Amino acid sequence: MILIKSASALVQHLRQSSATGKTIGFVPTMGALHQGHLSLLEASKKGNNCTVCSIFINPTQFNDPKDFEKYPVTIDKDIELLENLGVDILFLPLATEIYPDGTNNLEQYDLGVLESVLEGRYRPGHFQGVCQVMNRLLDIIKPDNLYMGQKDYQQCLVIGKLLKLTGKATSLHICETLREADGLAMSSRNLRLNPTERKQAVAISIILKRICQSAQPGPLQPISSAAEQALSEQGFKVDYVAIADAGTLEVPEEWDGQTPMVALAAAYLNEVRLIDNMIIPAIK
Repeated sequence: MILIKSASALVQHLRQSSATGKTIGFVPTMGALHQGHLSLLEASKKGNNCTVCSIFINPTQFNDPKDFEKYPVTIDKDIELLENLGVDILFLPLATEIYPDGTNNLEQYDLGVLESVLEGRYRPGHFQGVCQVMNRLLDIIKPDNLYMGQKDYQQCLVIGKLLKLTGKATSLHICETLREADGLAMSSRNLRLNPTERKQAVAISIILKRICQSAQPGPLQPISSAAEQALSEQGFKVDYVAIADAGTLEVPEEWDGQTPMVALAAAYLNEVRLIDNMIIPAIK
């Protein structure tokens, strides 16, 4: 594995790869790698000649400075995992490589409803920061294929929108959420849970699964309200539980039983914010 910290050096290296006809796969991360990240990298390795992983904790997507400060950093372990997996390139830039002119007056993107619902509502400015860092990374790496996890469902839709807005030729591949044995969605933030919180955390996936298994055509608000109440009773501070259109994330009052939907949740255990989602298929 080659470790590159300079954007210009990475551009030069990848230009040579592209010139020889090699396809480039890219997995962006903020480090604290787990099996979910590794599954994305494995997908990239299967589908491309060269796989690039980036590790960069992006300051512009944190609307809570404390969350940024406490984001787990496990760089030595991350490098070992990437080497063992056989990743071709690790891009490990400083902020000055990503934002050479600083973080003031960065481009803003027209994300439509995606910026005002669910995560957009509770984390104002978050998706602008995601787009700012992703646009820069995509300009540097110019990957043929980009791999992201379904756990960050809304973020995946946002990046799909970014690719359309910017006209980039990169293909987005959304890969299945990987879960622990008890069902908890794998996340770097899980490292911040104490043992008691870790046991509690699985309630989110249990409740989402219950929604998916019991969903029927008709009003949706009673279902999501009952799920929010159930999480609150189990010690969570709930931002939302929602049942939304899987393509647009608009939240209808009723479900027709045929439109693909997604159940999403975001809730805190003390200071740790957890998110998860599950697809609700059409009723056959």
